[in-house]
Amino acid sequence: MNIIAAVDQNWAIGNKGELLVRIPNDQKHFREETTGRVVVLGRKTLQTFPQGLPLKNRTNIILSRDTEFNVKDAVTVHSLEELLEELKKYRTEDIYVIGGESVYRQLLPYCDTAHITKIDRAYEADTWFPNLDEDPDWEITADSEEQTYFDIAYTFLKYEKRGNFT
Repeated sequence: MNIIAAVDQNWAIGNKGELLVRIPNDQKHFREETTGRVVVLGRKTLQTFPQGLPLKNRTNIILSRDTEFNVKDAVTVHSLEELLEELKKYRTEDIYVIGGESVYRQLLPYCDTAHITKIDRAYEADTWFPNLDEDPDWEITADSEEQTYFDIAYTFLKYEKRGNFT
C-alpha cells in the first residue's frame, strides 16, 4: 500500500484545514500517481476538495467515525477494521493513502511505499506527517532533482519500508 503527501522541512502537511502551499508540479505528480487507483482519506480531507466532492477517476474510500456520514460516488467506512476489510478488494499497489494526519498515522504501519514531496521551507502548521527520516524502518530509495516553483525548492522522494525491496 502507498502513502502520498507533500511535507515541509519539519514534516508539516497543513494549517487550519488547508495545504501549506499549492505547487502545480506536485499536484500533477499527485494526479499521475493516483488517477485510476484507490484513494483513502478522512472526512476532513474530503471537505477541502472542490465542492467537498470525491476525486474524479479514482475509487474514493472515506474513513469517518460518524456512522451517519455518507458521500455520493464514494465508499464510506467507519472503522480501521472495516477499512482494512474493504481494501482487500483491491490490489495493494493500487491503494494510496492521501490524508489527513490521523488517517496517515493509522495507516502508515500498513504501507510499504511513501511518495513524499519534500518542500525546503518551514511553514506555520497545525498538522504533521510522521517523520520518515527519523524512522529506522523507512529509507529513501529514489529522489528527483531539486525543482523550484517561484522561490520554493522541493524534491520528490520515494521511501520504502526496509526489507520490502531488492
